[in-house]
Amino acid sequence: MSDEIVLRETEAGVATLTLNRPEKRNALNAALVRALKDALEEARSDEGARVVAIRGAGPDFCAGGDLEELEQVSGMSRDDNLADARSLGALLSALRHFPKPVVAVVHGRALAGGCGLATACDIVLAHQASELGYPEVHLGFVPAMVMAILRRKVTEGRAFELVARGHRVTAAEGHTIGLVNHVIPAESFDADVGAYLHDLAGRPASALGLTKALLYEQGDLSVDEGIERGAQVNVEARMTEECREGVRRFLDRHGSKGRTR
Repeated sequence: MSDEIVLRETEAGVATLTLNRPEKRNALNAALVRALKDALEEARSDEGARVVAIRGAGPDFCAGGDLEELEQVSGMSRDDNLADARSLGALLSALRHFPKPVVAVVHGRALAGGCGLATACDIVLAHQASELGYPEVHLGFVPAMVMAILRRKVTEGRAFELVARGHRVTAAEGHTIGLVNHVIPAESFDADVGAYLHDLAGRPASALGLTKALLYEQGDLSVDEGIERGAQVNVEARMTEECREGVRRFLDRHGSKGRTR
């Protein structure tokens, strides 16, 4: 097992970042947060990576924050605590603004900060036996930074119930409420995840990036502002070489029958 706390691999358009603290159930500490930010920056500039997948080594995706480190930090000054909290917040924000799709591949447990990490990704693929949840309330704690994203993924009522009760949900329950995109059967988990990631990576990179940015930007706009911004992005997309090539391929295949929008 490598001593790197985030493993990196790019294959067939997919950059896989693996949290590598299996002995700690991939608990998030300051070093792991920093390493994941660094790995994302590398994936940003990796021209061979169209999609990023985040996984966990060992039996769990990520079981939350490192409570031993949290105990040490919580006894420090308010400024030190705020700097620590902002570091994790910056990671969640980086995922939201990352120019390529980011997919959380969840197996085992994704709890507390681990569930926050998955929630901040664009898509969540979950093993049928996985569990997700925000149990922080049982410790008198709050899953604070991720709430800005969680309330956009699920309804407000579901979001409040998840963080107020602190209960775990199965992958199937997570899918029902909008926390999980797809539940993957155990017997075909690796094959199905690989097929999904490679299919997504086969889409034009410029279209993926513009789509992600526009979708998240819409939350802060009125309907009319959103439509106007959509018009601007429409123009950006149609002027890319990937779009021009795609239109030419379509017309070559379908001839005059395909000359409509």
